[in-house]
Amino acid sequence: MKNQLEETKDLIQELSEPLYVYINKISPAGLEWVFHIIVKLALLCAVFFIIDFILKIIINSIFGIFRNQEKYPIVNSVYASKITNSLAHLIALLIIGGIHESIFAGALTRTTKFIVRSVNLGIVMIFAGMLYRGLAAFRNYFVIKQDYYKIMALNAISETMKILGIFIFSVVGICVVFGIKGTTIVGSLGAITAVLVLVFRDTILGFVTGLHVATSKNLKVGDWVSIPKYNVEGNIAEINLLTTRINNFDKTFSTIPTYDLLTTEIKNLQVISEKNTRRIKKSIYFNINSFKFLTDQEIERLKNINLISEYLAESSINLKKEKENMAHKEEIINGRQLTNIGVFRIYAQKYIERIPELDKEGPIMVRQLNITPQGLPLEIYSFTNDTEWVRFEQIQADIFDHLLVASKAFDLEVMQVKM
Repeated sequence: MKNQLEETKDLIQELSEPLYVYINKISPAGLEWVFHIIVKLALLCAVFFIIDFILKIIINSIFGIFRNQEKYPIVNSVYASKITNSLAHLIALLIIGGIHESIFAGALTRTTKFIVRSVNLGIVMIFAGMLYRGLAAFRNYFVIKQDYYKIMALNAISETMKILGIFIFSVVGICVVFGIKGTTIVGSLGAITAVLVLVFRDTILGFVTGLHVATSKNLKVGDWVSIPKYNVEGNIAEINLLTTRINNFDKTFSTIPTYDLLTTEIKNLQVISEKNTRRIKKSIYFNINSFKFLTDQEIERLKNINLISEYLAESSINLKKEKENMAHKEEIINGRQLTNIGVFRIYAQKYIERIPELDKEGPIMVRQLNITPQGLPLEIYSFTNDTEWVRFEQIQADIFDHLLVASKAFDLEVMQVKM
């Protein structure tokens, strides 16, 4: 192998020797080395691009055999991230590094140092690109596997590595180009560590938040969330290192600092969509002055309402039995009595229980809340079996349209602002 390499170098040297002599003839005195460098770089770049082009065709052809994502997810992830291109660049550059001494050997003393540093800088840049594309390959793999929590962790890691990588490879590149020892630059950074921490504060917090969100599995891209602090409700579109984008339901989008995912109250409403149930929790406010005991005549009238006729008949019999031996039983306030608000609550309960769009496995409840200056709230608490937004609003509106009008049959006054 060594003999073949030496023979190749000798061949290159023989081919480049006439060009070297010709450049010496046409170059101004004292500037021959400049022309040597220019021509040598041009030749090396031409050879690099030819080798790189051939290698990319070969490597990509091999990877093209494994196109089935389900059978070969790793191969497809690597191919999609274009690591193969970086590999071709690296091999081509290493070949250039091995043959450059054979081109214009007579000018070796003046051009070798510059060429070597250029090749080394190229290798540093290729390694930096391979690192970032390697992270992209991991991300592509988890996209194929649809593991969105690990994708979030990788997003945080890759963004952090990109920033740190730019810094580290910049330092290495400077050391390579100017021949400076890395310890000299790194040692000088100790004095400004506090400044660097302050500058990269949001980056560090975003990195920690990304890892926390990924490991806790509380949030992921696509989740329907509500953030009361920012009055935002929508679907998470992106979780990046510094910002998180949320597509609002009004066709706008909002961005919040990613570290707020750790420090701010966030309601994840995705479970509503996944379980195909959505809660109704809404109240009607009644004027307390419209509440009253029901007389026998009013009870008889309300018995014509099918949903509560059986309840009223049974309750009337039980209440009369309780009053048989009671003193002053003619006074309506003595003993238990039926009230218009109580009977309406029973009516509302039986009405919503018969609605097919409500989830029968969840709670279906009509309850009184604490009295407020606006009146007594009567709350409907239940879950629909359809989470589609428009349909949910229609179901909810139908329930309250009916109950608001039905309350008039019980002589109840719904509170409203009087103009």
